[in-house]
Amino acid sequence: MTAPSRTWFLPRSLLARNIALLVVLVALTQACSFTVLLHYVQRPRIDRAALIFSDYVKTLDSVLAIMPPAEGRAAAARLGGQTRAPDDLDVEPPRNAVRFFRTWQRDVFVRALQSHLPPETLVRWQTGDGERLWIRVHVAGEPCWIALPMTEDAQASGITTTLALSVGLALLAALTGYLIQLHINRPLKDLARAARHVSAGEAPVALPTDGPTEIAQVSTAFNQMTQALQQAEATRALMLAGVSHDIRTPLTKLRLAMAMAIPRGADDTFVASAESYLDHIDTILQQFMDYAGSGEREVPVPGDLNALIGQLAADFAGLGHEFELSFADIPVFSYRPVSLMRLLMNLMQNAIVYGQTGLFIRTWTEGDAACVAVCDRGSGIAAAELEKLKAPFSRGTNARGHSGGTGLGLAIVERIARLHGGSLTFRAREGGGLEALVTLPLNRHSS
Repeated sequence: MTAPSRTWFLPRSLLARNIALLVVLVALTQACSFTVLLHYVQRPRIDRAALIFSDYVKTLDSVLAIMPPAEGRAAAARLGGQTRAPDDLDVEPPRNAVRFFRTWQRDVFVRALQSHLPPETLVRWQTGDGERLWIRVHVAGEPCWIALPMTEDAQASGITTTLALSVGLALLAALTGYLIQLHINRPLKDLARAARHVSAGEAPVALPTDGPTEIAQVSTAFNQMTQALQQAEATRALMLAGVSHDIRTPLTKLRLAMAMAIPRGADDTFVASAESYLDHIDTILQQFMDYAGSGEREVPVPGDLNALIGQLAADFAGLGHEFELSFADIPVFSYRPVSLMRLLMNLMQNAIVYGQTGLFIRTWTEGDAACVAVCDRGSGIAAAELEKLKAPFSRGTNARGHSGGTGLGLAIVERIARLHGGSLTFRAREGGGLEALVTLPLNRHSS
């Protein structure tokens, strides 16, 4: 069991990761920009406004203080003065998370203004239907509270617009990065699709090499790799076919020489044994030939899968091997008949040789695919061996007591299934035994 990745919180796709990185970078940039704006641009402006406003307040306070009492009270009344402070004045104005910048500038302005005024000149903020700044001045030696108009610098009128513009630019940057990443991801998706075709045994279309330099280099390397694989596959198939063909020629001569050299009525046991060995060699050569070909050049034609299985089951029944059949309705679809017959024969032969009992074939559809399961009630096989059996020249532990095979049977089945765009899997059969499951797409246009 592998240890959990330390990057489990990261998005899985490259597109999502790049977009997340871009958003984080834009957010950090905006945060730094706002910090600089607030502390090095906006705060000095507020401090200057508070200083000017404090001069105005001190001048007003001194003028009211030296005026005759009656005239001072009349002047304070014209300014809305009152001897008692309103009940809803806030020593500490409430915070507003929604209007953060407006609240921040208000608090900075009030603190700066109070710092420039004498201690006895108090400053209070009134919230409610309307926000006003109340300042305590002195008229004829008595305190008097008056409401003064606020300057625009304390209202954060421009910062909200700046914030909205910054958010808009951040979204525009994220959208631009998303579109750029989509453009970059398109050739990567083409590369992934071509790689899947290669893994399925198909020859993919050459990838275009006219994109960005890095993508073009990857596409060129992939095209070179697929060409090398196709050349190696052609060389291997030619070598296997050539070796098999060249061995069959002297093998045929050996049969003829034995028939002419051994007189009729000689040791029948020896003759039967020699012919059995020759048949064994011929079977091995045929398997090499089948693996070398596997039907790549055969043209797909529409056919009835159930009818093909029924025909093979009847042939095996004539040899004394009865298969129980269970067919579902499968529409006619295109496949390579000779290759698919070879696939089914190999699976049925394996079920007979290694399973021996409980021979059963069933078909059904699953989505856009036709499924065939060849089942038996044999001793089964360990799960660790299942995938190994699809590799060339691999044989299971239960095959050691059987001679005559090369370990190519399931490799041939695997190649034919992939040639049709399908797959071969193994699973334990309920109640004991093994199921060899072949899945074939119904709507695939085979090349």
